[in-house]
Amino acid sequence: MTFRLIRPQSGILTKKHPLYIMKIRTIFFVSDRTAITAETLGNSLMTQFNGVERDRHVIPFVDTEARALALKKRINDSYTVNEGRPLVFSTFTDDSLREIVAESGCIFYDLFNDYISRMERDLRQESSHEMGKSHGVVDKNSYESRMRAVNYALVNDDGACLEHYQQADVILVGVSRTGKTPTSLFLALQYGVFVANFPITDSDLDNCSLPRAIKPYKKKLFGLTIGAEQLSRIREERRPGSPYASLRTCQREVSQVEELFQLENIPFLNVTAISIEEIAAQIRLTLGFD
Repeated sequence: MTFRLIRPQSGILTKKHPLYIMKIRTIFFVSDRTAITAETLGNSLMTQFNGVERDRHVIPFVDTEARALALKKRINDSYTVNEGRPLVFSTFTDDSLREIVAESGCIFYDLFNDYISRMERDLRQESSHEMGKSHGVVDKNSYESRMRAVNYALVNDDGACLEHYQQADVILVGVSRTGKTPTSLFLALQYGVFVANFPITDSDLDNCSLPRAIKPYKKKLFGLTIGAEQLSRIREERRPGSPYASLRTCQREVSQVEELFQLENIPFLNVTAISIEEIAAQIRLTLGFD
């Protein structure tokens, strides 16, 4: 189902305008490699535009003429699904494949070539135009370090293997279901940070004290907290109707854990309305990681 957006003769229709209606736009993130960069950058740009519901399609490895032609047809066919020209965010490195897709009549955003052409002029050097370099194993040592960090995060998840905490760069702490595990894995995979995570339990909260196991590593601790309502919704998905998921329980735990963090002078972050990328960036900034 699509919605028609009626525009006045002049001016931009804002969300507060009485004629404003939610609209759906088809968006393609495409590349001759993984399309990760196209998706990441394209999504970042789209967050600046409220009121646009996205019909998203990620199309990686469009690395032959046949695949480019098939994608061109798919983009053109999308006109019959949603109103407006489809938006295409591209990181093609192959000029011929890029041209095929760009001819589809879409609104084409070339996230690589627009900048590479300028950089070639500024640096007075031609780029390699090689596929896959942005996510290839360019630095083998860095790649292996990140894989070791991922393995460390998996082994030291949720308070396991306390004997390895001496190796940790940071230990994430918080009550259950505040995003400690995904944040640990993101920091490991993206930055090679060795992250353990440890749950704060009811007994710790009742005593308003740090668990004995992590007291020696207080300088490595970073707390995660969250709005009680959101925590209740998350827990409800895991244990529907349980005291563990009740709003009252969540309100008590959030209040007590934040009091504990303040008492122990542990830096902490409320993750209610921020992405995992922002959480990781805040942790790195606070703890001084490059």
